[in-house]
Amino acid sequence: MAKIGIGVIGIGRMGQVYASHVASQIDDARLVAVADTYVPTLEAFTSKNSSVKGYVDYHDLLADPAIQGVIVATSTSTHRDVVVAAAAAGKAIFCEKPTALTLAATDEMLVAVNQAGVMFQVGFMRRFDKAYVEARRQIDADVIGEPIVVRSIGRDPFRTSLEFANPAVSGGLIVDMAIHDFDIIRWMMGDEVERVYTETASKVYPELVEVGDVDNAMINVRFVNDGLGNVEVSRTAGYGYDIRCTVVGTKGTLEIGYLQETPVLTLSKEIGVRHDVVPYFKERFGPAYTKQIEHFVDCLREGKPPKVSSADARAALQAAIAATVSQHEQRIVYVNEIQ
Repeated sequence: MAKIGIGVIGIGRMGQVYASHVASQIDDARLVAVADTYVPTLEAFTSKNSSVKGYVDYHDLLADPAIQGVIVATSTSTHRDVVVAAAAAGKAIFCEKPTALTLAATDEMLVAVNQAGVMFQVGFMRRFDKAYVEARRQIDADVIGEPIVVRSIGRDPFRTSLEFANPAVSGGLIVDMAIHDFDIIRWMMGDEVERVYTETASKVYPELVEVGDVDNAMINVRFVNDGLGNVEVSRTAGYGYDIRCTVVGTKGTLEIGYLQETPVLTLSKEIGVRHDVVPYFKERFGPAYTKQIEHFVDCLREGKPPKVSSADARAALQAAIAATVSQHEQRIVYVNEIQ
């Protein structure tokens, strides 16, 4: 069968990750074109990938008949316009998280997608990571009983750029980063978040405050069926990339994730005990990024809905926005307040 033609819109950090996966790791897909308004980045990419077309205007990419599906990896603030245009062009859509900065924009996107009848998947790669998949399998098999407490940790080794950290662009630390954790805790608990309470600080990168963001956040969570949760997100884990999750059930506990990258432990009288640490997201979740795009291509080819639904994406964003409101208003926020 002919390979599915894919276009990538936005080839910044994440867009280049997705483009490289499509170009070299997805057997049933081929990278037809990329689009980016920043010409030097566009030219640098296409010069290294001579068979890939480059467009400055993403509408030109959407008009390319060789493309059946698009990956939207532009800044979050632009997702609504790009997705609506892609839906009107009849393209299947994979959209990097978050869907948008607001629920209203997200709902406009989903209306456009549903009216056009095109497939829509959101980039929650942890759903495709083998550790999280195995944990969910064990929960379904009643290995740990009913999940009653969950804690999800997401620590980056350094801060992002101030331009990206600006909540007007990315949504800020919680919407941009903790949205992964909100998706995962919903999935692990099999329940919806009822209310949240957030505490934040900026002790390492006080300059983030100047753009309206923070470098650390702790969010306490209560679920609809009385389960408890905690989400920690940080940009100050200088030792490496630290992504973990604990699920406590009525009969047992699951510990998900790892910190040590290479299976070598050094024991020495002079230096003590030492091992390396996962450096960043591409090393930790590289296979999961590939699997989620493989899933996107499979769903497109076979005409089936993706495992991560638009309802999942909306619910995670709703919880993340509620936690951000709690951050600024310093109060408990019920998720259903966010409409």
